[in-house]
Amino acid sequence: MSEAKRFLKFGNMPRVGKKPVVIPSKTDVSVSGNSVTVKGPLGTLSRVFTPDISIAVSGGTVVLSPMKQTLLTNALWGTYASHIENMVAGVNAPFEKKLLIEGIGYRAELSGKSLKLSIGFSHPVTVPIPDGIEVSVEKSLITIKGIDKEKVGQFAATVRKMKKPEPYKGKGIRYETEVIRRKQGKKAAA
Repeated sequence: MSEAKRFLKFGNMPRVGKKPVVIPSKTDVSVSGNSVTVKGPLGTLSRVFTPDISIAVSGGTVVLSPMKQTLLTNALWGTYASHIENMVAGVNAPFEKKLLIEGIGYRAELSGKSLKLSIGFSHPVTVPIPDGIEVSVEKSLITIKGIDKEKVGQFAATVRKMKKPEPYKGKGIRYETEVIRRKQGKKAAA
């Protein structure tokens, strides 16, 4: 029996999709057609979903259910539940990522609507800050905040990609909680 048939036959339904998403107070979720709009104290997020998953708001919760049983809809069921959960969480409390800059002469500064990085190149690297993202810089710490989890994560990954940490001295840009595995350098001949 193939993996797909066994998956459908035994009914291994996603656990994330089964749980209804609780809507906190001061938050409004509306569904119109395939789009879901979440309004909260910090702003409004909207997203369009495929019609394979039925999304309904009832009694202070968002309930998702697949329209048909296929591998794709079972995969999308939990994914959509996570997206809606992140939207509800984001309009109530902003998501945050922190990046550390390590290296002699490495620094970051804000200049208008862009982040200017001096990271060991012959020229400063400028990264434009997307709408809906707040960036603050304190010495060697870059803090990225926003209500959209995907935008925050993507911008943090873009900034980190400019100068990934190297394994010998650890110079570069890394996440605050990231641990860089260090390598031992070459030894001098005796």
